[in-house]
Amino acid sequence: MAVSTESTTQPTGDHLTQIGALIRDARKHRGLTQVQLAERLGTSQSAVHRMEQGQQNVTIDMLQRVGHALQDDFVSIGRPAPTHLRVHGGTQLSGSIAVKSSKNAGVALLCAALLNRGRTTLRGVARILEIHRILDVLGSIGVRYEWINEADLVLDVPEALDLDAMDSETARRTRSIIMLLGPLLHRFEEFQLPYAGGCDLGTRTVEPHMVALRPFGLQVTATTGHYHATVDDSVRPQRPIVLTERGDTVTENALMAAARVDGVTTIRNASPNYMVQDLCFFLELLGVRIDGIGTTTLVVHGVPDISVDVDYSPSEDPVEAMSLLTAAIVTHSELTVTRAPIEFLEIELAILEEMGLRYDLSEEYPAANGRTRLVDITVHPSSLRAPIDKVHPMPFPGLNIDNLPFFAVIAASAEGSTTVHDWVYDNRAIYLTELNRLGARVKLLDPHRVLVEGPTRWSGAEVLCPPALRPAVVVLLAMLAAKGTSVLRNVDIIARGYEQLAERLTPLGARIETFRD
Repeated sequence: MAVSTESTTQPTGDHLTQIGALIRDARKHRGLTQVQLAERLGTSQSAVHRMEQGQQNVTIDMLQRVGHALQDDFVSIGRPAPTHLRVHGGTQLSGSIAVKSSKNAGVALLCAALLNRGRTTLRGVARILEIHRILDVLGSIGVRYEWINEADLVLDVPEALDLDAMDSETARRTRSIIMLLGPLLHRFEEFQLPYAGGCDLGTRTVEPHMVALRPFGLQVTATTGHYHATVDDSVRPQRPIVLTERGDTVTENALMAAARVDGVTTIRNASPNYMVQDLCFFLELLGVRIDGIGTTTLVVHGVPDISVDVDYSPSEDPVEAMSLLTAAIVTHSELTVTRAPIEFLEIELAILEEMGLRYDLSEEYPAANGRTRLVDITVHPSSLRAPIDKVHPMPFPGLNIDNLPFFAVIAASAEGSTTVHDWVYDNRAIYLTELNRLGARVKLLDPHRVLVEGPTRWSGAEVLCPPALRPAVVVLLAMLAAKGTSVLRNVDIIARGYEQLAERLTPLGARIETFRD
């Protein structure tokens, strides 16, 4: 009997039990003990025991290593053909759709769970590829986790983590891995992490993270394929930490480093963005007092030892909310997007109102975390015009950098010329020219700027999915507006940040089919 698994599927429940039984039987057939198999795999006997009991998440990399160690092809690793979407566009959407919880907050909270010796329960977690990748990495180093009630996640962090067993292949596929630096510096005097990956968005330096973490005694050198970290736990911040980049993940790393430092740490030029606020709310439940949440100066009153059973609900994702609003705008639909975090959409809505968008807002109500303000936004069909000024991102409370690509497809639906300036990423503007295949007139001015001429008479086409999450979704949304049939190929990257996006758009009237070659 063979087990076949896919790179985007996490085996759970009965599948894990079946895989565990196959591993156990193959090991016994080879006459090996669990200790001997663990030595061949470079892991612990307890990890092998958990695998055989169906209590350990088993990644593709681990299955390959098990097969090699046992010289047995009892596991066949099937990498399926890429997933494609066929879109029959040109139809209006209607109804309402709720925003899922934040991808970026979710991954930060998973990393922050390493600070806690108690049980961490996260409610309403979006089951997206980026979350699964971080869970794969955490599971490989010994963190026990379990999905309950479909979207709730329970994590138990052991006293000792086995970093030598880290799933490096998965770790390299996510830039979020860099956020393990902050929590791990409290646990190890020396450790290494694989080079961070993620979307293909050009060169992103890790030096701002080093500026944030050196005051805590962390030094990092680059070796072949890894960041090698050493920690001097006698070093503590002697003055306020001034971040050289007001980055979200940089601020989160600094917060997690400060959370378990006995005393007060001040972080200046901090990002006050939505995922940072979520992390602050979570840390407060762990007993860490933080002054200045939502501002660029955070004062952290650390707790050296954290052991709390904590229950927290990450807030809704403003970028997904913007995606859904864009779907309504470009298809000239009346659509209600519920549970939208208004604090992180106000600039976007102000620009859209300037462009002529008509919309209604409900009264505000609290998110499940009790802190984030939500509204329901109803978009009405509108005739849009180009904004007077260029559209560009700014640190919060400015226009969100991840919401910027959606303005390219919106501008293509508007009358006039719009310059979209992405000064952060080297390559993301380049991918927006894929809209031209669907009839848009997008001119690349340089790697950071595009000029969009509208309005567009969208028409169906076949397009290869851009290798960056937000531009990929932008192309999909344009296909909803395009008359005729379009095909978007190799769409697996969309699952990195969106939970079943195509399936959730279908009840609204979208006609999207998933297929493989």
